[in-house]
Amino acid sequence: MDAQRRVADRRKKRAYRVRRAVRGSAERPRLTVHRTHKHLWTQLVDDDAGRTLCAASTKTLGVGKGGNVAAAKAVGEELGKRAASLGIKTACFDRGPYKYHGRVKALADAVRAAGVAF
Repeated sequence: MDAQRRVADRRKKRAYRVRRAVRGSAERPRLTVHRTHKHLWTQLVDDDAGRTLCAASTKTLGVGKGGNVAAAKAVGEELGKRAASLGIKTACFDRGPYKYHGRVKALADAVRAAGVAF
């Protein structure tokens, strides 16, 4: 039980450290990532107004297996398209407690390729 608590504490500390520096606005929303073993959820959030501007996930796209890099790329491309339709050109990336590699990195690269800069 102590090992699980230490892992959870490290995740919380990492998430707080990342979110302390990241704040979204209408001009530059915060791109949040939530990752599980099976799926990946992303959204662009305006923290000033307290609302979600657009979102995309492996569940809404109907990707068979949402826990791989290819699915993350598909979600990133879709979120980039939705952001472009709203006229969003820049965002700040909130990776939360997740390390920047694998699916999180693939998602960020796909959003950048779609035209949203971080």
